[in-house]
Amino acid sequence: MNIVCIGSGYVGSVTGAAFATLGHRTTVIDIDRKKVELINSGKSPIYEPGLDELISSYIGNTLFAVDHYEVVREADVVFIGVGTPSKPDGTADLKYIKLAAQGIGKHLNAERFTVIVNKSTVPVGTADLVSSIIEENSGLIPNEHFAVVSNPEFLREGYALEDVFFPDRIVIGADNERARAMMSALYQGIVQRENYFEKSADFQFDYKLDNKKPDYFETDIKSAEMIKYASNAFLAVKISYINEIARLCEVLGADVTAVSKGMGLDSRIGNKFLQVSSGWSGSCFPKDTAELLATSRKYGCELGVIEAAVQSNLQMHNFVADKIKRRLKSLNGKTIGILGLTFKPNTDDARNTQASVIIREFAEVGARIKVHDPQGMTMFRALNPELDIAYCDDPLEVAEQVDGLVLLTHWQEYADLDWKEMFNKVRTPYLLDTRNFLDHSYLREIGFDAEGLGVGSSKQESRADKTVAV
Repeated sequence: MNIVCIGSGYVGSVTGAAFATLGHRTTVIDIDRKKVELINSGKSPIYEPGLDELISSYIGNTLFAVDHYEVVREADVVFIGVGTPSKPDGTADLKYIKLAAQGIGKHLNAERFTVIVNKSTVPVGTADLVSSIIEENSGLIPNEHFAVVSNPEFLREGYALEDVFFPDRIVIGADNERARAMMSALYQGIVQRENYFEKSADFQFDYKLDNKKPDYFETDIKSAEMIKYASNAFLAVKISYINEIARLCEVLGADVTAVSKGMGLDSRIGNKFLQVSSGWSGSCFPKDTAELLATSRKYGCELGVIEAAVQSNLQMHNFVADKIKRRLKSLNGKTIGILGLTFKPNTDDARNTQASVIIREFAEVGARIKVHDPQGMTMFRALNPELDIAYCDDPLEVAEQVDGLVLLTHWQEYADLDWKEMFNKVRTPYLLDTRNFLDHSYLREIGFDAEGLGVGSSKQESRADKTVAV
């Protein structure tokens, strides 16, 4: 098929590269000429492991990038993958969706049937909005010349290629049979995993090739639009819950790592999203929970569980900051080193991260801040220009004469650090590992006063931490 992807962010660039890999002629549209030039030079406009290699292998062959909408005339399927940032009231700003719909409408071909796919995370009813804008700008008839469907993305930043080639599920919301059939045909390559062994060998995808194929789920458009919001809100609730349990574990002397492991062994619960942290953040969960709450209030159907999860998450940010304040007493004039600015590893996304909240709390009480992140410092600095903090190119710089270290993001690079050298550089050997990620026993052996969240200051492996076969 002839595919067009509008937007070169996570959704557009990853989706475009994937379909190009599977043999479809795919064109990415972006109005930002610099991003177009990057793609055409074989480089990814975003940081995503493996995406550079994929783009450079297919650009000029089955993958192309342009800054205009003329290519829509020859498209069979057009994916809309633009941003939907939050407005001050929490609702999604659809201005980029509307602009994309206008561009599509002005270039649709009346001689062919085109499927328009909302791939971005959008509020329920957006498909109707997009359809009306396209109809107005094209003069064409919905369901005769074109149809709009919903195909929400479930891409994890840092693991986007794994998720696009080996998804758990593919959700299609369509009310038009012809559009439904075209989407089914388009996704057959991913559902059936055609040539996957060859492709994984060519591009060294380090992903598990098991026998489980993705679930291909068809439903109505509005239900598909709701599935993405409901899924992300549920995961946010799950993280908030285990973080609350961690706070209680600290009071009672229990070990939350053992508690979460024991919970995760229950197949009804599962072990994913039961890892303790300083709170969920990033570009998806805050935005999607805010939109879902705003919508529920508009229609008089408030979601108390999600509201509680949001408030609990803010409390977790504050809990981490307060833990440092209690341990180091007055922070006025003291120096705190922060390891990790992105909301998770393997991404450069520093939007709405827990780091911005926690760093502000430290700065407000007079602390000096030094930070490091393998990929996120450029974006964090651009998003938080008012923060007076020192950006360090090396974690060892962060450790130099600090009164406390705080690990916020569990980059593998931090596990692999020369911690003996880190210890030699600090002024006070206190370290708070908010992800319970590092080897605390080893750190204490070399002299660090290391602790995590919900595990106390003397975490040791016990029989409760082990699953044994009998």
